[in-house]
Amino acid sequence: MPRPRPDGAGTRLADIAVQAKVSEATVSRVLNGKPGVSAATRQAVLTALDLMGYERPQRLRQRSNGLVGLVTPELDNPIFPAFAQAIEKALTQHGYTPVLCTQLPGGAPEDEFTELLIDRGVSGIVFVSGLHADVTARMDRYTRLTDRGLPIVLLDGYSDQIDAPFISPDDRLAARLAVQHLVDLGHERIGMAVGPRRFVPVIRKIEGYRQSMAQLLGTAEVDELISHSLFSVEGGQAAAVKLLERGCTGIVCASDLMALGVIRACRDRGLQVPDDVSVVGFDDSPLIAFTDPPLTTVRKPIGAMASAAVETLVEEINGAPAKHVELVFQPELVVRGSTGSGPLVNR
Repeated sequence: MPRPRPDGAGTRLADIAVQAKVSEATVSRVLNGKPGVSAATRQAVLTALDLMGYERPQRLRQRSNGLVGLVTPELDNPIFPAFAQAIEKALTQHGYTPVLCTQLPGGAPEDEFTELLIDRGVSGIVFVSGLHADVTARMDRYTRLTDRGLPIVLLDGYSDQIDAPFISPDDRLAARLAVQHLVDLGHERIGMAVGPRRFVPVIRKIEGYRQSMAQLLGTAEVDELISHSLFSVEGGQAAAVKLLERGCTGIVCASDLMALGVIRACRDRGLQVPDDVSVVGFDDSPLIAFTDPPLTTVRKPIGAMASAAVETLVEEINGAPAKHVELVFQPELVVRGSTGSGPLVNR
């Protein structure tokens, strides 16, 4: 073990032990190449070294199994950095080196990133919320990859035209959980703030919302209670203006950022959250529990989805045939301070 340097940049057993969730003695055995450590524990320690930016001792260094591309939307929405971190960690644990490609407005498009990754000789690509989620986009960009035998996995979207694995949250259930929560609180005028209607997750959330409104409140006509906008704070604010004008006391949002915009719109109109209007987000993004008020949201199972995506991709890389299958993960309602009793309860 190298001694810590005066600038504090040296390797510390305690830090590595905390990251790997093992004892300092175990870390020492791994770094010194001593026996008595399981393969899984040894890999956990080495992964901790990698994640913390330490170089592995020369005798423990292994060549990467290969490069894997990770294509994500812009990182302004905190759910995407969370996905990227979870996927990169899982790839590292399997011995692969992630290559992150982040799309920016006006920057390189997804197809350009894909060609770049192919030129780099990646073993596979994970797409997060890519064009596969857009029903108006051409899917041949993905079929060309599968036809050439390149393993791919697609998160947050679905197309029956692509012979590849998909990893998705249950968006219909997410909407039902949010509507049920607001109905239980006494709300009956419940609106929905969502993104553009061309995206598969939006379509599915609306389906779950419509079904829940009909079953729980007997409300079959809900078109005027659905407001489409952008997946951003400003988009949520714009969507909320319409919904508040239509008398909504509860608003279900398609993202946490949109929910923050809805809260802003309520305050601009002199309304209090949750006293006057209850707001439910979606994602449970990092730090969202510390907003004012803390946001009630439907948690997307990021860790489970990331692990499944990487496991599936690695199986393909190792020779398993690609399957046209969608693995759907259940979301979870997390109740915090942005929802409260509705008009029915207050009567």
